[in-house]
Amino acid sequence: MKQSQMLIRTLREQPAEADTKGHALLLRAGYIRQLAAGVYSYLPLAQRVLSRIERIIREEMEAAGAAELRLPSLHPAELLRESGRYELYGRDLMLLEDRHGREFALGPTHEEVVTALVGSEVSSYRQLPVSVYQIGTKFRDERRPRFGLLRGREFLMKDAYSFGRSEQELDAAYQSMFEAYHRIFTRCGLNFRAAEADSGAIGGSGSHEFMALAAIGEDDIAVCSCCGYAANVERAETRSLKNDRRTDGEAAASGVAGAGSKEAPKAAPKAAPERFATPGIRTVEELQDACGLRAEDILKTLIYAADGQVIAVLVRGDHEVNELKVKAFLKADTIELADEETVLAAAGTRPGFVGPVGLSLPLLADHAAMAMAEAVAGAGAQDEHWRHVVPGRDFCADHTGDFRLIRAGDACPRCESGSVGLVKGIEIGHVFKLGTRYSGRLHATFRDERGQEQPLIMGCYGIGVSRLLAAVAEQSAREDGLCWPPSLAPFTVHLIPVAAQDGVQMELARRLYETLRSQGMEVLLDDREERPGVKFKDAELIGIPWTLIVGRGAAEGRVELRSRSAGTGRELAAEEALAEIIQPGPDLML
Repeated sequence: MKQSQMLIRTLREQPAEADTKGHALLLRAGYIRQLAAGVYSYLPLAQRVLSRIERIIREEMEAAGAAELRLPSLHPAELLRESGRYELYGRDLMLLEDRHGREFALGPTHEEVVTALVGSEVSSYRQLPVSVYQIGTKFRDERRPRFGLLRGREFLMKDAYSFGRSEQELDAAYQSMFEAYHRIFTRCGLNFRAAEADSGAIGGSGSHEFMALAAIGEDDIAVCSCCGYAANVERAETRSLKNDRRTDGEAAASGVAGAGSKEAPKAAPKAAPERFATPGIRTVEELQDACGLRAEDILKTLIYAADGQVIAVLVRGDHEVNELKVKAFLKADTIELADEETVLAAAGTRPGFVGPVGLSLPLLADHAAMAMAEAVAGAGAQDEHWRHVVPGRDFCADHTGDFRLIRAGDACPRCESGSVGLVKGIEIGHVFKLGTRYSGRLHATFRDERGQEQPLIMGCYGIGVSRLLAAVAEQSAREDGLCWPPSLAPFTVHLIPVAAQDGVQMELARRLYETLRSQGMEVLLDDREERPGVKFKDAELIGIPWTLIVGRGAAEGRVELRSRSAGTGRELAAEEALAEIIQPGPDLML
């Protein structure tokens, strides 16, 4: 392809709307352009990368036994209401009406549509299992579109769905897709991890998300230092203190037994609860500063509204409530911190002074909070706290469990040796075990061997195709431009004659161009009448794996070959340069 004929306009200055290094380089190198907040046009360079991503996906989906189809983007709103997701998505849905006043949504995902389709086509167990997928555009009215392609209102996605007769068939399909995703992201040249995750608005009994590791990632992933455990921090489990592997000294300091103990008994309390004045002191940090306390010596009581029900959650002062765990335990659709008026009405005092002693609300307590020997806690009265509060003696919890966020340095919940570290990641794929979450509500059934009607057992499997483009750009971003992995690069070779008006250079460049193309190489020929510095700068921005420069050595048949990944270049005979690019290959004659 001749660069003079291709729509590529590079930018010298940092675009004002660029949120990240990768986003900035995609804009500067002429891959994408913003049309509106969260809405982008993909220019020819980006389209070539997307085509390569889609080819890899299609190959691996076929290997996993999924057949491609295409589903409509207009979804009848009543179908979303039937599944229960109309209210769940809320204002994230892009809604419109037809001329008859019938309400539609632009598809955020396609679970309802594909369930209705397969439910109408499959009637017998003999037609199962079956898996289908599509690659297409999705729409979500993001409140704050940001990070370019990473959080947009219109985006490209691959969504696949499996339908089977049993949980065993679901497990087999899930594992097949899980392995296919590993192959896809490996072929795309990504540094990634698969992590246990919350199912969110999609629903279902279990899920894993695939995270491209990047400093600008919106998600934190807990990763074990010893075993293969990885989970989104919102999903990561924490160990109860009776399984804590701290030293005896550390355990004694916090009132629990050491590593050799089976039950971790508490030390005897020093005194009965004692009120003390804390005027205007509402936060853990203020208590630490004013009273010389450690955060781990404090109990923190937070009031939530879960589907309209007011509840209390108790955690240690150095821990944070994991709202998703609370929501899952309560089987609630929504959960949010109660406002000050609600807290005052329910607990008799304002936020910051609520405590578990004498509290007449349902109380969920994290196991680390209940394992404390004694603690400081809110006294349930304005400007007052308790000292020497003993969990189990001075108050009881309605349920004790895992209700906190995991932290760096916590013990791994799966192995006996590791501790977890936190890394940032960009979600690029997600696989879900849906079970009958949609088929039950949408009456998608089949007749089993006994002629009895059963709901289809479903799984769904998504890849953010445009997010994948952005994630690769983030990981391949350099100070001077992009550096695409060979499997995704828009071209294999960027061929640059230094002087387009020099007949000798252009003749050698033409012969190199034709030879490379005859060997199946995709070549971008910079035939523009531009200064050499402009051409070289543009080549660095665009980030093609090989740059072949035809300059003053053209008369002797010599060229400069630069490797983008290695960051090196050297002068070679033209035939030697070709042989290095085309490996393995036949003897090449220009």
